[in-house]
Amino acid sequence: MPCRQLIAPPSFVFWKASDLKHTVFALAAAVSLCANVARADMVDEILDDQILPAMQALAESGQDLADVAKTICRPGASPLRDAYAQAFDDWIRVSHLRFGPTETDNRAFALAFWPDSRGKTPKTLATHLREADPALLTPQRFAQSSIAGRGFYALEFMYFDQDFTSAKPHEYRCALTAAMARDIATNATAIHQEWQDSYANQMRTASGRYQNKTEVKQELYKSLNTGLQMLADMRLGRPLGSFDKPRPKRAEAWRSGRSQHHIVLALQALQPLAIALADGDQDLTVQLEAAFQKPILRAQRLEDPRLKGVADPAKRFRIEALQQEVNDLRALIESDLGPSLGVLAGFNSLDGD
Repeated sequence: MPCRQLIAPPSFVFWKASDLKHTVFALAAAVSLCANVARADMVDEILDDQILPAMQALAESGQDLADVAKTICRPGASPLRDAYAQAFDDWIRVSHLRFGPTETDNRAFALAFWPDSRGKTPKTLATHLREADPALLTPQRFAQSSIAGRGFYALEFMYFDQDFTSAKPHEYRCALTAAMARDIATNATAIHQEWQDSYANQMRTASGRYQNKTEVKQELYKSLNTGLQMLADMRLGRPLGSFDKPRPKRAEAWRSGRSQHHIVLALQALQPLAIALADGDQDLTVQLEAAFQKPILRAQRLEDPRLKGVADPAKRFRIEALQQEVNDLRALIESDLGPSLGVLAGFNSLDGD
């Protein structure tokens, strides 16, 4: 029976005191039951409509990238760049889900070692090319190598940085990029498989890592907060730097002109998660939809793929306004969504020790 029927008021007008007492208790029990059903449906909806399909998409596009990279080496080839772009897109759409299967074996860092504040990635890649060690190219050995030389950001150097796109020895460079793509596919497949085999069920049943439904909600809410924090502090904050010292080359994936694109993708992935967590609260849903639409539209209209505008006073204010809108969105989520779920943001993978 639908919840609205369970808690519908009785049609009679005259009440006995005993009837009223029993009816109040019955209504209270029905409301409690409906709340539990709604929360269970919320987790199932997020898993079935968002997380599991997104993880499957990442696994499939990761494998497509590995297949293309095995046969095409030329960095400027459209099939190769298209496959790379699709797989990278699919990673950005799940990059806020830094828990469970992505934590195992440092898979998230192996896929996405960024920010690289010490420039380890180009140094690691240069070492690989200089040593040209055939043993490194085996899946087992490569999986044990430095994460600075693995994943999407390392592959970006190989496909878009002039110091690496034609680096010698040519044959080894081709074999190395193929090994990097294969490693991405392996990690993406492992993440998807673990979600399918066990982790989704842990979240549905509040078992294994989770002691109760509140901990499941906390995890999902924390991932939403993590995504927004990454947007404000890293994807926008790093290139913005300060007015006197902007840092355009600290923008994410600027070599491939994906900086603005990643901001839009991340916002579009976080919006349905926030709406689902609102769990039917119409007022809060309307607020969240409006609060997301502002930064999404602003990000789409930047016309600044590499965020070079951070160094141009005439354009910088638009990027600062975007960052402020993301921070306003975080504030709304912390002040309204968190309390409605009965959870706090807690620590996340961006907070450090």
